[in-house]
Amino acid sequence: MKTRYMGRTGLRVSELCLGTMTFGAAADERESFSIMDRYAAQGGNFLDTADVYGRGRSEEIVGAWLKGRRREDFVVATKVRGAMGDGPNDIGLSRKHIRDAVKDSLSRLGTDYIDLYQVHAWDPATPLEETLGTLNDLVREGLVRYLGASNYRAWQLMKANGISRERGWEPFVCLQPQYSLLCRATEYELLPLCASEGIGVIPWSPLRGGWLSGKFRRDMEKPPENTRVGNSPDLWSKWNTDTTWSILDTVRDIAEETGKTPAQVSLNWLLARQEMTAPIIGARNVEQLEDNLGAGGWALAAEQVERLNRVSELPVSYPYDQAAEQQQQRGRERP
Repeated sequence: MKTRYMGRTGLRVSELCLGTMTFGAAADERESFSIMDRYAAQGGNFLDTADVYGRGRSEEIVGAWLKGRRREDFVVATKVRGAMGDGPNDIGLSRKHIRDAVKDSLSRLGTDYIDLYQVHAWDPATPLEETLGTLNDLVREGLVRYLGASNYRAWQLMKANGISRERGWEPFVCLQPQYSLLCRATEYELLPLCASEGIGVIPWSPLRGGWLSGKFRRDMEKPPENTRVGNSPDLWSKWNTDTTWSILDTVRDIAEETGKTPAQVSLNWLLARQEMTAPIIGARNVEQLEDNLGAGGWALAAEQVERLNRVSELPVSYPYDQAAEQQQQRGRERP
């Protein structure tokens, strides 16, 4: 598996990150170990978890697997913000909660440091300076190596890094947003910002909760059982649209042309984006992982990428339409 730099840092991570939200839930410890074994055997070194996954169980499984392995061979990422108890300070991004949370995550992971520590979402109740100052202290103390944010808007990410730059604090070097062929609004502001500022991008749900995995066809009247969509009727009603089916039809056609699976085509489209560092792949079993791992080592033809771009393209309204026109004009002006 190839590696890529995390934004403008010197940190190299696998081009596919292994998400562990299923660990301790859809995948028991034994299956989770098998998934990580196979991922590592293919050259994977980037593991993403969060304290709220299974209320800490995912971190415990990752930590148990890391024992007996060379810790330096892996880049371990986790997150903080979600509720981990019933107390008033068991949630959010206050100094107290972050301090308590990082201590607990280190204990569950069985490690002395976290490579990438991410805030799971914006916290409107806590002053940003309190959050950022605390995160900076964690880096200075050696408990954390790099900082990241998940589910931030562009202005939130830029405001945070502006404050950190002004104070001489460690900035966010990585963003974890939702992004896929079925969720391209990330392109409006977040991806241009990350490209401009040298921030790595590790998108979650690159297969849109299984919609892009190949399990779904236009003629279905209901979703397959024992799937994330099948267990949530709201997801079926929300995404059971002609636009969705047009995208899935195109993905399936290109999968047949390339001899790949729909999941591999969808992930390869992401890997071709210049802004991408590593899409986060999740799996309930080794078979699902094997399918996802097949996304690397090849490339879609330019014509196939263009077909996927066209069928999944979102309408562009003000002010993004003017920005696009200005960019095209600048391109025409250059020799």
